[in-house]
Amino acid sequence: MSIHTTLLTTYGQASRWLDHRSLDLVLVLMRLVVGTVFFQSALTKVDGAGLADSTFFLFEHEYALPLISPVLAAYLATLAEFSLSLLLWAGLATRLAATGLLIMTLVIQTFVYPEAWVTHGLWAASLATLVLRGAGLLSLDTLLCRQLCKRPESGQP
Repeated sequence: MSIHTTLLTTYGQASRWLDHRSLDLVLVLMRLVVGTVFFQSALTKVDGAGLADSTFFLFEHEYALPLISPVLAAYLATLAEFSLSLLLWAGLATRLAATGLLIMTLVIQTFVYPEAWVTHGLWAASLATLVLRGAGLLSLDTLLCRQLCKRPESGQP
């Protein structure tokens, strides 16, 4: 058998083996990493118990989103970054949280930093995966579903 055939056979066997592995750890990694990106962004927007003056300045002058006031945008973005990242970390309402952050990512890409498409593309790929696949087994979503989806034993199909 040639080295070429051996390599192709080994690659094929490894691919088949990997095709049957769980994505659960990958989904946890996506939730933790993307959640951290947005949580750290939210932390830069606060000062004590309120929003920093620099946050309002950025939303008025640098971000300058259309159709929404800079003050409202600052509050909504900060609230969304905090709450949705916490939901991702917990794996709670993961698809909803990932959808919200994906929309934020698309807004940032379109209106704020269009030149940062590589970074935003990586965020979007992870968030889209979470929307499509959910949080995985290691999540509150799975725990709650197991509890809420239990059917009483009635003896009937």
